[in-house]
This record gives sequence, structure tokens and C-alpha cells, in this order.
Amino acid sequence: MSLTGKTAVELAGLIAAGEVSAVEVAQAHLDRIAAVDQRVHAFLHVDTDGALAAAAAVDARRAAGEELGPLAGVPVAVKDVLATKGVPTTCASKILEGWRPPYDATVVQRLRDAGLVILGKTNMDEFAMGSSTEYSAYGPTYNPWDLTRIPGGSGGGSAASLVAYEAPLAIGTDTGGSIRQPGAVTGTVGAKPTYGGTSRYGLVAFSSSLDTPGPCARTVLDAALLHQVIAGHDPRDSTSIPAPVPPVVQAARQGATGDLAGLRIGLVREFAGEGAEPGVLASVREAVEALVKLGAEVVEVSCPHFTYALPAYYLIAPSECSSNLARFDGVRYGLRVGDDGSRALEEVMSLTREAGFGPEVKRRIIIGTYALSSGYYDAYYGQAQKVRTLITRDFTAAFEQVDVLVAPTTPFVAFPIGSRTSDPYQMYLADLYTIPSNLYGGPAISVPCGLSEGLPVGLQVMAPTLADDRMYRVAAALESAVPALTPPDL
Repeated sequence: MSLTGKTAVELAGLIAAGEVSAVEVAQAHLDRIAAVDQRVHAFLHVDTDGALAAAAAVDARRAAGEELGPLAGVPVAVKDVLATKGVPTTCASKILEGWRPPYDATVVQRLRDAGLVILGKTNMDEFAMGSSTEYSAYGPTYNPWDLTRIPGGSGGGSAASLVAYEAPLAIGTDTGGSIRQPGAVTGTVGAKPTYGGTSRYGLVAFSSSLDTPGPCARTVLDAALLHQVIAGHDPRDSTSIPAPVPPVVQAARQGATGDLAGLRIGLVREFAGEGAEPGVLASVREAVEALVKLGAEVVEVSCPHFTYALPAYYLIAPSECSSNLARFDGVRYGLRVGDDGSRALEEVMSLTREAGFGPEVKRRIIIGTYALSSGYYDAYYGQAQKVRTLITRDFTAAFEQVDVLVAPTTPFVAFPIGSRTSDPYQMYLADLYTIPSNLYGGPAISVPCGLSEGLPVGLQVMAPTLADDRMYRVAAALESAVPALTPPDL
């Protein structure tokens, strides 16, 4: 197997043993990107010089006898919504085209501190608003399983880079499913940590009460190791939790032994078959049966307010986006249109936003601004927040009966590019099963569980807040019990 086909754990072992250098590993992945990314379009920017310099620094530190972290020298791709010093950070939007931040996001800084090698920035739906990576201002990303289909969204570039063997690890962000849903439809692992478990400092905000950076990988253990690197309290983020990182790596290793004796798994009654394709449901049923064979007990639980999660989310998230995106005004940074000296500042702002924002971003800003407007705030945003409280209570009650909840990650396999862009509601349904965990704030992970129509299906494992280790244990156990998915050659 070539270096690009190996897991992060395998690569780290080879580098630590001196069998291969970090520079050789980085170069192999840069060569792979050069060979296939014209067809996949996972990357918006490839930082060749920066990656090779970072890899050389790791080799030099190792040669000097320094003790390095478990992922030192391993390449990683970063979703283009995280500020990366000196590297274009566009959020896949024309309004930030060419912007190079003067600082690193905390997550990016922690990657650097741990010796990971940043390959570049991955494509996404503009400002993380979408479920297919078709709303990027720089063109869609294509699913390596079938290049006519979507790789999920909003972080489709990160997921596609993994399955195309362009990177062994990637960073995504999850606001309503943007890590888990791409993981499901590309046959990779995507984890949303507990909200506040990973820092939002330097993450360009979409919905501040929901946005959560997290790991993307090809195996559960790789994801847990990356999670451990990026997680932990950050005083620069007021929503960061001042608590120890759960023992996610230990849990992943424990789960890989295949022992789930005594674990209680909840099936959400309200999710039973709702909107899901038959092939997806069949794969999920087989996955649950595999967990039972490993010793888990399955219990049906009711979460009656989950059915209201989708409409509540599409009031809360657009409302917060309407507030957060007001900073893009054409005055301080980024695109500026119409500033010829003859126009008032308000007109320049309007022209800049008209040219700089894409249609989906404009749609959500309009929805959010309306929901927050005088006379409608209580009827829309206020009511949605009450529903959020009821969903949190559903989770709390469910976790008094079971250890984790499981469900399909997304109702359908990867759909053809262009097939849903004219129907926003059908696009939003991709996040039907993922949104409740975002509204609650608890951790959730998608792990491959089979194929339907020759395309990957993901099982989602949801856990209580700060019980991230529990979801990794179950995910690793399932991974050990089901056949690995092998994507077609590009």
C-alpha cells in the first residue's frame, strides 16, 4: 500500500520509527492532490511550501531527540472556515476572496503545536451553509465514490479529501450535521464533539450557539487521536468548557476489542423510517444487530420533540447568521464593490453584499433577519428556542434510560449533483437526523455501516454532553464488526 493509503496511526508509526520521513509523507500526499484533485476539487488552496516546511521541522525536531506527539508529521486538511495565518481563508465565498488572516484559529494552532502538517484548505458550502458543497462560490466538490454525486456538506471538501486519499486526516465544523453528513455519504468517520469541547476562536461564525469544530478521518481511532489534539479549554472562547478532555483515545481502543457487554443503546421511535431510503434503513438495522452481537442491549425510546428539530434549527441558525454576517460590509476587509467616491457608504455595503454573497447565504440572512424583526421575534426565534429546550429535555430523559442513541446519519445516500439545488427543503432534509444533537449540544459521530446502491451509509451514535468517549467506544466497536468500505479507484 502506498503512503497515501495508510491510516494516520500507521503513518505516525512509520515516521516515529524512522522508516519514512515526515517530508516524504507530506510530498506523497501533495503528489496525490496534484494527481486527482482536478476531478475531486476537495481543496480551495494547497499550501505546498508551508506543508513541506512544517514536515521538515518535524523531522529536525525528531532528529534532535525531542519527544513529539502521537500524530507528529501526519498531514491534515483544514476546512476553509478556520482562520489560518498567512493562508487564504475564504469560507468558499467571494466576499472573502484572497483574505489572509493575521492569526491562527485555536484549532489550527493546536494542530501546529502537535506537529501535524497542514496541507491546505478544503472546499465547503459558502459560510458552511449547505448540505452538498454545491453552494461554494468556487464550484462543487465531487464524491470520489461517484464523481457525479455530492460529497455531503457543508464540509464536503474535508470528507472527499479523505476518501480520495489526498489526506489521512481533516478538520471540519458541525453546525447542523456538516461533519457527520459528509462522513456518512463518503464512507468516512466524522465526529461532532460536545459543544464547547473544541474552541470556536478563529472559526468564522455561522451560528454561534451551534458551530463546533471536529475531526474527520478514515478510522475511529484516527478521529479520536485528532479529537484529543484539538479539544480542551480555550480562555479566548467564552463558550469553551473548562473541563478535561474526555478519554476519547482510550475509549476508541476499548471499543475496538468488540466488547459492549452491559451497554444500553436507544433507538429513537420518532426516527423510525422517517424519510429514510429503504437501503439506508436496511444497513442501519444490520449495524444495530451487529452491536447486539457484541453484547449491547437495544431499547426503544421516545423523543417526541425531535420531529420539530428541523424547523427550529432553520429559525435559530439563520437568525444567528443574520447577526454574524453583518460584519461583512465591504469596509474593513474582504470584497468592496462600488467605492468610486460617488456613492454613500450604505450603497457600497449593499453592492458589496449583493456581489459577494451567494444565493443560499442570502436566503438564510433574509430568513434570519425576518425572524428577528420587530413583531416577529417572539413568534419565530423565541418559539424556536423553546423547542430547543424541549429537545434538550428529550435527550436528558432518554439518557436516563440508555447510554447512547443511534440512528441513520442521513436519510439517503449521496444524491446526484444538481438534483436538489432548486428545492431548498429537500436539501435541508439531509440534516434531519443530525440537527437534534446540535440543538442539544451533545457529541455525535457518524461511522460507516454498509452500502446501499453501491454507495456508503453511515450510522450515527449520539451521547450525553461531555460523554464523547462513550460515542467513540460504540463507534469503534461497530467498526470492528462490519466490513471496511473500499472506494473505487479514481
